[in-house]
Amino acid sequence: RKKLSEFMKIAYDRICMHEFVVDGSYLLKKTGVKTLDVAKRILDFGMHAPTIYFPLIVHEALMIEPTETESKETLDRFAQILENIVKEAEENPEVVKTAPHKTPVRRLDEVTASRKPVFRWRR
Repeated sequence: RKKLSEFMKIAYDRICMHEFVVDGSYLLKKTGVKTLDVAKRILDFGMHAPTIYFPLIVHEALMIEPTETESKETLDRFAQILENIVKEAEENPEVVKTAPHKTPVRRLDEVTASRKPVFRWRR
């Protein structure tokens, strides 16, 4: 939380169990990059994206919930990834808006996926 507060806005900057929420609305206003875009870009760095848009009372919320089993090195790497993404958003927002770039499947049409779900794989 402390490292991220240097370049991201923490919604409630106090200790609360093991989680904290980042408010991405400033990034959206400044660069047009949404929290969803940030989450998709995290995938390009080989990390699982955190919960997004929850809690609902925080606009553009990114809930960070590091588990007790993660090493300090992993947490530092995650913070560095987010710092890199914020810099990318400021310098070249299209890279973040069109992510992921390195995953086997690019961005899905999430509206169609939720309205017409496919529950089994077919050839």
